[in-house]
Amino acid sequence: MDKSVPPGAALLLDFIGQTEAPQGYETIYGNNHHRLKTPITHRTLDALIKAQKDFTRRYGSSASGRYQFMRATLKDLKAELGLSGAEVFTPDMQDRLAYHLLKRRGYADFMAGRISRQEFGKRLAMEWASLPVLAPCRGAHRQLQRGMSYYAGDALNKALVSPEKVEALLDRVRQPEKPVSGRAPSPTVPLPGKPERPSAEPDRSARRITIGLGLGGLLMLAYSAWEWLSSLPCSYLNLFCGG
Repeated sequence: MDKSVPPGAALLLDFIGQTEAPQGYETIYGNNHHRLKTPITHRTLDALIKAQKDFTRRYGSSASGRYQFMRATLKDLKAELGLSGAEVFTPDMQDRLAYHLLKRRGYADFMAGRISRQEFGKRLAMEWASLPVLAPCRGAHRQLQRGMSYYAGDALNKALVSPEKVEALLDRVRQPEKPVSGRAPSPTVPLPGKPERPSAEPDRSARRITIGLGLGGLLMLAYSAWEWLSSLPCSYLNLFCGG
């Protein structure tokens, strides 16, 4: 997959490519690419567009490459993207062109949630006939039921995958990125208006300090009293001692 294609789009394009052309980037409609002398991945856009006229006549469709580009689609992409036509139809070129088709069909709106999975599924089915519509709707040729190709009724196309598979894929494509593993948790911030509850048990170290200060004070008081008594004349001491 071309590196310029973002991961979600690459996942979707891989699914589309495996459904449209399981044999890969060199495929032409009906798996007739083995009949060609020069693989389409070695041809320029202009050379391929010219050859697609012959593909339609010989094989019934001009669909080419991993994403089965129709001749009219390639001509539009060339004009819209300002390509010269000398670009080679390589696998990377096919990926870039297919990604542009996704963007045409609302890929950015789907990823941003501006269109529903059902709507985006319908738009994809309008681009790739092998994909089913995800709900009943009017198709290109007839009224459709869920699971049918948008081009049902043309005697050429039919859906090749179930709508459930497409829905599961689209859910994976739009799944938000997971947080980076190993990231430190956010610090806990107390809610406003809810003061923290004080501890039920008082601080034992503070109590020990209080007790220590009390005993020390008593000893100092006793020592001061003793010094005072010792300083009195003997006559006063006889009074205290009962002499």
